Amino acid sequence: MPTLVFGLLLFGVPQATSIPEEFKFRIFILIVLSTLLIPMVTIIGLRLSGTVKSLHMPEVKDRKLPFAITALYFVLTTWFLYQKTDLDPVLWLGMTVICVAVVLLTVVSFFWKISAHMIGLGGLLAVVLVLGQKFPTFEVLYPLLGVLVLCGAVASSRLLLQAHRPTEIYAGLAVGFAVCWLGFSWIWS
Repeated sequence: MPTLVFGLLLFGVPQATSIPEEFKFRIFILIVLSTLLIPMVTIIGLRLSGTVKSLHMPEVKDRKLPFAITALYFVLTTWFLYQKTDLDPVLWLGMTVICVAVVLLTVVSFFWKISAHMIGLGGLLAVVLVLGQKFPTFEVLYPLLGVLVLCGAVASSRLLLQAHRPTEIYAGLAVGFAVCWLGFSWIWS
């Protein structure tokens, strides 16, 4: 989800950040590597080493280490962006908001199986709505419809696969939405 959020911030709503055009693609690649590819390869490595029994992580105990490692990657990415004081603070502040959602996911996952997919999608939904509210030139209709369809498709698939119960789905959506709505509304207040 950070890939989609930062894709929107850097390319979909140019006025949301003051990053020069020549740096946007490099920053985007950094976000993709540090929040998608590296965590994905790490979790696959944990599975291949036998540390994690299944990539589906059906039990609460299976989720602790992968989510903790993923949260660490997000914290390190946030710290790296924070250190680059010459960049627009929207980058590290936005990453901080996303990082808070991931850390909350990790903490909750030590006790309960909340939907990580829906936390991400709830956050994306909030970001689209905040961008639509704060930047009048942003055409929010199609991104909003796309995210709503994606929310429905992912939630339905998680239920059909019996990967989550409805309360886990709703809680994930609510947590992701609340954290990102509050955080990104504050960033552009």
